[in-house]
Amino acid sequence: DGRERTDKPLVAENCAAIPENLAESVLFGTVKGGFTGAVDRMGLFQLANGGTLVLDEFNSLPMGIQAKLLRVLQDGTFRPVGGLETKQVNVRVIAITNQDPIKLVDEGLLRSDLFYRLGVVTINVPSLKERKGDLALLASYFLEKFGREVDKWPLYLDDEVKEAFEK
Repeated sequence: DGRERTDKPLVAENCAAIPENLAESVLFGTVKGGFTGAVDRMGLFQLANGGTLVLDEFNSLPMGIQAKLLRVLQDGTFRPVGGLETKQVNVRVIAITNQDPIKLVDEGLLRSDLFYRLGVVTINVPSLKERKGDLALLASYFLEKFGREVDKWPLYLDDEVKEAFEK
């Protein structure tokens, strides 16, 4: 039911911000001596072990890394960069993309087997353009949150601003 991960690590990473040549070491870690300058460094999967790893914009990962990601999702094992020893992890993965994953699969930018492995539960969040009524609600929330932080509370949205949001 998910409660076994309540007090466990929650690790989030924007995959689009990871340089392509570092993606494997960021996800799976490195082993000292595995290559010139390598040090023992845990990857995101080890850091999230027992908990949850959130991969935002996971579709920006190179295809080779997507294959390795699929393996760790299938059997919970991986090898750090430069390592010979297989590591075992138990990680719940939440993968996020801002594009239609079916279209990404059709365009060859996302492995279909990875998508179907990750797509156990799919939640489509429409853009704010499609849910304009949420804009005033979100703005009010942030006005209250940040207004309190700088002792400028209460702050309100002017009706003209609300109308502008609706347009």
